[in-house]
Amino acid sequence: MKNKFLDCAALTIVLIGAINWGLIGFFEFDLVAFLFGTMSLLSRIVYALVGICGLYMLSFYTYCGGTRE
Repeated sequence: MKNKFLDCAALTIVLIGAINWGLIGFFEFDLVAFLFGTMSLLSRIVYALVGICGLYMLSFYTYCGGTRE
């Protein structure tokens, strides 16, 4: 983990996305669409950020089960 701020920010955004998907799955309620509008520019930015941060979180698998330097 070279950049702790980036790691924490990405993790926070991924958690927000996970909570949103949980709300969609359990209650059929899309919080992002509710707050920013259905597929508005702002909601698309939020969805894109969640996706990018999710891809960034894939790099955390290099820390699983290994030793940190």
